[in-house]
Amino acid sequence: MARPLLKIQRYFRRKPVRFFSLILLYLTAGSLVFLHSGFVGDSSSGGRGGRDSVVASGTSSADARGLSIMSRVFKETRRSGRRYGPPWMKKARQEGEKVRRGGDYTSNWNRALKGRNAKDMDDGRAKYIGCYVDDTQKRALRGVSFFDYKKMTVFRCQDNCAERGYMYAGLEFGAECYCGHKIQAPNASESECGMECKGEKSNQCGGANRLSIYRLELSQESARRYGSAIFKGCFHRPDNVTLALPFSGVIQNMSVEKCVDMCTEREKTLAVLAGDRCLCGFPTPLFSLHELEDESLCLHRCPGEEFESCGNDEYFVVYQTQVQDNRCMDRHFLSTRAKHLVALASFPGAGNTWARHLIELATGFYTGSYYFDGSLYNKGFKGERDHWRSGRTICIKTHESGKKEIEAFDSSIIMIRNPYKALMAEFNRKYGGHIGFASQAHWKGKEWPEFVRNYAPWWASHTLDWLNYGRNVQVVHFEDLKRDLFTQLKGMVQFLGLKVSEDRLLCVEGQKDGNFKRSGLRKLEYDPYTPEMRANIDELVRTVNAALKKRKMSGVPEEYMPR
Repeated sequence: MARPLLKIQRYFRRKPVRFFSLILLYLTAGSLVFLHSGFVGDSSSGGRGGRDSVVASGTSSADARGLSIMSRVFKETRRSGRRYGPPWMKKARQEGEKVRRGGDYTSNWNRALKGRNAKDMDDGRAKYIGCYVDDTQKRALRGVSFFDYKKMTVFRCQDNCAERGYMYAGLEFGAECYCGHKIQAPNASESECGMECKGEKSNQCGGANRLSIYRLELSQESARRYGSAIFKGCFHRPDNVTLALPFSGVIQNMSVEKCVDMCTEREKTLAVLAGDRCLCGFPTPLFSLHELEDESLCLHRCPGEEFESCGNDEYFVVYQTQVQDNRCMDRHFLSTRAKHLVALASFPGAGNTWARHLIELATGFYTGSYYFDGSLYNKGFKGERDHWRSGRTICIKTHESGKKEIEAFDSSIIMIRNPYKALMAEFNRKYGGHIGFASQAHWKGKEWPEFVRNYAPWWASHTLDWLNYGRNVQVVHFEDLKRDLFTQLKGMVQFLGLKVSEDRLLCVEGQKDGNFKRSGLRKLEYDPYTPEMRANIDELVRTVNAALKKRKMSGVPEEYMPR
């Protein structure tokens, strides 16, 4: 063995160039193998779409505990995991999904808006209030800011600021967006705000050191913020203040910041301003925050900050601090095996994961799943690992719609969502993950029309199958749950046969979003549905509406119905 090795050594000593060439080929081959394995691993993770030049920060990392124990389970899930989808798509899945790219399916909706100037539009989202001076040393709007020197639009800036709860959005130099709760600069001439937006030539986005400012009409979903605190509204003084809000103190030169800081230090979720007094506590039946008053009743200037309202002795200004309300955070498995299996059934994208989050907080029991999703388990859904027939969970998530699968459950809560919103949510999940977004290439390629063609009929057939084959069915509309969470969630808890805790439900209201809420910063700026798609989906909505009414149930919410 030594002689052949010695001959090889002598050979390469005489011809060192060949030796180094061989080494180089070996390293190149190894690199190619490494790169290939990397691409294969990346493609199997779900095909995330590309990001825009503007990226919102703030998603928390998954809890890594238990990953070593679960490695075997993950491998088995990849091999034999159950996948949901329309029955007619199962064969296609076995043959493998192909990513296709193609033509532009953008409708005329966006083109119709291009001829209108944002300053002239008052669509309920924002109102243009004027051109203002901006100073790099002392900003007119002192909240967050972001820049996009290629695609900035008025809508994008407004949406960015509204998502963070600011009252004003300002655009400068065609590409810069600033947010704030108050304007701290004088007016300027309108002619000084004539610079075109980088992504929207028909609209103006301020000028050099000049801001085009809009006042935002914020929805309840985009509650106003003050730093890390969320503005909850103006409320009438409760009957028994000392019992409802047990901690209080008088603050010299009162401001929102001082009251929020005081209540945060005392580890209370509510900071309540009543003139020069600051009160702290939790939402309770004595002070539930359900009876909102007109904000004008609370418009009393804070002694320490002229642009803020501090309320008075009769009408209180309320903020929610970043302190976590722990009254609804304890969760565990059922102590005795459940005799009846309850399904939490929905079409994908209809808010099933969100409903599970709400049910777990409201009841204190884990929910299960017909599938296994490691990302959900790592986010705290510990019932995800249990077999769906284990009987240890309060209800079981499922997207199945076959007769056999439906009849396996003794009762069911059916979640229904506006198909236009549900289809877009599921498309984002499919190509961007639970809180990610599909890329523009996916929306404008062949994937989106093909997805709508396959999934829209399933939205209707899913509900119809559960109405036909399900036993003891309760229908919950996603939109109703968002509008009146307390009442709808209370009904769901009662349907599950559990005693309702109002304190617990009020706690849920304060942390209703969970870990799977998408940011609104990357909403599409055009309508992805073609007239043909809308005609087909509208007909499906009418079919589902008729089926619900035939079962003596309320039909679909008004916003589903075609106009």
